[in-house]
Amino acid sequence: MQNPFDGKEIWFLTGSQDLYGPETLEQVASQSAEVAALLDGADAIPVKIVHRPTLKDRDAIRTEMLAANAEPACIGVITWMHTFSPAKMWILGLAALDKPMLHLHTQASMGLPWDTIDMDYMNLNQSAHGDREFAYIASRLGKARRTVVGHASTAVVQEKIGTWARAAAGWDALHHTKLARFGDNMRNVAVTEGDKTEAELRLGVSVNTWGVNDLVAAVDAVDDAAIDALVTEYEELYDVVPELRKGGDRHEALRYGARQELGLRSFLEAGKFGAFTTNFEDLGGLKQLPGLAVQRLMDAGYGFGAEGDWKTAILVRLAKVMGYGLPGGASLMEDYCYEMTPGREKILGAHMLEVCPSLTTAKPKLEIHPLGIGDREDPVRLVFDADPGPALVVAMADMRERFRLTMNVVTNVEPDAPLPNLPVARAVWEPAPDFATSAECWLISGAAHHTAMSTATTREMWEDFAEIAGMELAVIDEHTTTRGFAQERRLEQAYHRLVQGV
Repeated sequence: MQNPFDGKEIWFLTGSQDLYGPETLEQVASQSAEVAALLDGADAIPVKIVHRPTLKDRDAIRTEMLAANAEPACIGVITWMHTFSPAKMWILGLAALDKPMLHLHTQASMGLPWDTIDMDYMNLNQSAHGDREFAYIASRLGKARRTVVGHASTAVVQEKIGTWARAAAGWDALHHTKLARFGDNMRNVAVTEGDKTEAELRLGVSVNTWGVNDLVAAVDAVDDAAIDALVTEYEELYDVVPELRKGGDRHEALRYGARQELGLRSFLEAGKFGAFTTNFEDLGGLKQLPGLAVQRLMDAGYGFGAEGDWKTAILVRLAKVMGYGLPGGASLMEDYCYEMTPGREKILGAHMLEVCPSLTTAKPKLEIHPLGIGDREDPVRLVFDADPGPALVVAMADMRERFRLTMNVVTNVEPDAPLPNLPVARAVWEPAPDFATSAECWLISGAAHHTAMSTATTREMWEDFAEIAGMELAVIDEHTTTRGFAQERRLEQAYHRLVQGV
């Protein structure tokens, strides 16, 4: 996956005013540059922090915000009021800004010089009330923002800014994402439907359909030499069962799986797509339902949704971007079966074929088995168990006037016993706060059965993204109760319908 943070910037904007005179303003500029440099050098912040000139009047502020909007490299702004910056100066600028914003409430020095502090020092270091003035006008305008408090040199502040920066990068990536649907969604399924026009307006993703036989043409055009090279790569990376290896009686099935991967990849690269969907009810001239190909393309950073589920494909792509460079991965997932024995409750998740190997650090097996749906040849696929550890499952549903994100905090665990007769990649997890409450709340939320499972992103990244996107995020965690969760959903529904009607 190409680094989604390369070439991206976050602008560091410092507020002051001409009242203080040139000497003080020189100190403001110097100290704000030092703060920006602290953030730019922080390992936790994956995006370049660019220090910008001090903003001292409303025309300059509005011009700067419009420049941020127009600069493709800029994915967001950090604001800090070093001194007192009268907030009426910020009204037009904040109203014009359409990039994500983080409000950093800090000051140049961590401690106070108690023995020498005087009014000159006080006048220079006024963020304690300058930022309160700024926050008032941002709240008055209803400006979405992330607020972070603390000295810029501390790890906790840098980590919070880094988390927000990842969410801002995800927001930026979605606005450059084209999603290819090969065929339509599965017939008669409700949750995979949705308003694609609204999705482009609210999330920036272009969702369109291509005929499956457009993909077939790309698959058929693949060169045999490229297939040879990719099959060799499979045999190096995976534990390939003997029947699929060179000389094995099912080797041609593996070669066709490689042909599918190369054809899909060439189609997606040529169209500059970042996500895609397939549908087992619409396979055209494909000989197999794509399994291995989808798994490998997700591992390369593409978003994917099965059965035409473009909303889940968006979430997988978003999770790939926000979690880039962090341990773990992201994949399409589906709740399949329950272990409901009291005291041992778990959820077994999988899909027909398409679970991303980024969820495991073990060496997957490459196998072939019959598939009872799709009416095609037996497909090849990677088989593995997701690594134990913390994870999130996130779904997106179209609730008419809005999209709702539902998230469950979960812990992936080992299966209670080996699964020798389940020839698909899978994850087993224990949901917070407990199985019954989790399932009750998921159903109350109307959340989808398809999800994006992420073991790299954090809850805070999704919260920051939801704030940037203006989306409802329904979180099920260790503190959730069914009664409280249901009440939150009623209040959220009333709020969003009221806002839509204004």
